[in-house]
Amino acid sequence: MTPNAPSTFNNMLLIAVFECRKFLFNLRGMIALIAFALVWGMLLLYPIQGASTLLMQPNIKDLIDGLFGNNALNVLFDWPVAEMAIFWCFALYLFPMFSILIAADQFSSDKTRGTLRFYTIRTSKDSLLFGRFLGQILIQGLLILLTILATIALALSRDASLLLPAISSGALVGVNLLIVILPFTAVMTLLSLYASTARQAMVLATILWTVVSIALLILGNESRLFEGLQWLLPGAQLSNMINTNGLNSLAYAPIPLLQTAIALFLGRIYFQRSQL
Repeated sequence: MTPNAPSTFNNMLLIAVFECRKFLFNLRGMIALIAFALVWGMLLLYPIQGASTLLMQPNIKDLIDGLFGNNALNVLFDWPVAEMAIFWCFALYLFPMFSILIAADQFSSDKTRGTLRFYTIRTSKDSLLFGRFLGQILIQGLLILLTILATIALALSRDASLLLPAISSGALVGVNLLIVILPFTAVMTLLSLYASTARQAMVLATILWTVVSIALLILGNESRLFEGLQWLLPGAQLSNMINTNGLNSLAYAPIPLLQTAIALFLGRIYFQRSQL
């Protein structure tokens, strides 16, 4: 560890906390929080609550097997809390999408305004890059925690004896969701360094996921050698994670962790070589 490492780490933490506070107390951040709360409030009160009631019906498993195939979603019936099982299905796809939206403006606006050069005079590029990435993870971690607590409250309103199972299931869901959003946030860190605006970063992300998905689909049909390339795309493991439960979901953790490391490594190289 170099002599500057402690200072870099401290600056990174300060930047992360500042980014979190800026989002929570900024008008734009408050609007995003209100929209987030409304969306998840509607999901919890209607589809999640309704679907969790259906999940407890004795004949619903046969219906799901008929629609999706035998044992396609059989693990959902093994969850100790039905509400958390349905929340898992929604959150596994919605939080990555939300991650792309809120993490798109990590650097683009500052670069356009010219304030990015001002920041790098007072702190290292590494502190700024990893601090802002960590700040985005803190923000999304807070949102994940709030939705999990709301889901636990929903389950307890049905059956108060579900407290401990709901807390244990919620903790595992939270850890898994945090790991899942890491590569999405890291990719947006990289794209926001290149893009001029947050909208451009989101457009680039849409193009990236679309083009790579189509290319991997074509190549995957041509040769089994290319099937492994699908794991380069963040979110490739999500369809496999749907039908998992508890600690079994963590078996897919190395994939997003490796994707995150690659994206941040590329972002660091680009940031260090860029002219601000």
